Amino acid sequence: MNVSRRWRWLVVLAGLYLAVCVVGGIFLADGALHPQRRVLPDEEVSLERKRVESLGAVLQDVSITAPDGAVLRAWAIHPQNWNGDVVILLHGLGDNRLGMTGYGQLLLAHGFAVLMPDARAHGVSGGALATYGLSERDDIREWFDFLAAREHPRCIFGFGESMGASQLLQSLDAEAHFCAVAVESPFANFREIAYDRMGQPFHLGPWVGRTVLRPVVEVAFLRARWKYGLDMEKVSPEDSVAASKVPVLLIHGQVDSNIPVRHSRLIHARAPQTMFWEVPGADHCGAIGTAPAEFERRLLGWFAGDDPQEEIPTSRAKSGARNGAPGKSPPSRKRREKGGATPL
Repeated sequence: MNVSRRWRWLVVLAGLYLAVCVVGGIFLADGALHPQRRVLPDEEVSLERKRVESLGAVLQDVSITAPDGAVLRAWAIHPQNWNGDVVILLHGLGDNRLGMTGYGQLLLAHGFAVLMPDARAHGVSGGALATYGLSERDDIREWFDFLAAREHPRCIFGFGESMGASQLLQSLDAEAHFCAVAVESPFANFREIAYDRMGQPFHLGPWVGRTVLRPVVEVAFLRARWKYGLDMEKVSPEDSVAASKVPVLLIHGQVDSNIPVRHSRLIHARAPQTMFWEVPGADHCGAIGTAPAEFERRLLGWFAGDDPQEEIPTSRAKSGARNGAPGKSPPSRKRREKGGATPL
């Protein structure tokens, strides 16, 4: 009887475990694909317009319609003394274009025009689902084509952080011919970040998602495929970078508690031609706050085409500043001479 009772308890516990995994997987998939929108408060929008005007720049509301009918909205901002180049700035999960204003001000001060979109299912852009690159890679290509036709720039560059970084990297295989891109805190692929998410509530590593909570991850992937028609296995920035010839600068904080630095290490291992800056002491998307002067130098140098033969030593500087110091002249156009990405 004791043995029989133990077996019954084991069966009950196994059933409860599977039930919890199924429910957890469903909630995980639905929550990931339907992130909470962060609105654009009128007072913050008004403040940003005043900041732009104080720089002598012009801000315009622009929009495009994606192939699936989603209306995507952005700000197109031109500096007073345009250097002929444009940078597309892509925000992270649950954020909107306002989250990229610090980067925008830095670039405007150096003569770059910037495009600051709300990703689909974010801000005031349309789209019911956030797909982490499956649809967004084509959205970015549409924005690229929009800029090429409207602005006729010398070069179009890209900078993204977190989710925006991962989407930008995946757009490299969508025929968007960036001259160069820089990204901070991207994930390597959706499965790896799902493993991380399973362990983070318990302050544990990705091994939890690979073992104990692996069924939750598998159910979530099945839910995304069967209910929404999304194959999340195809969300893989590392595959896109490995197949691309566009120059890529990877930036990642060594103490990133959201998307661990191993993700950029995985991307760099697959694509050794990328440049990789690990930032000591920087948390998620924190390079500009931890080492603002070096962040500015590296980003502008990368867009200028100043590709060092060896990686620049990692900065040890510390600062709480949010923005880099403006005031330098626009970077040179060495990228074109070196035959990097195809310029416009």
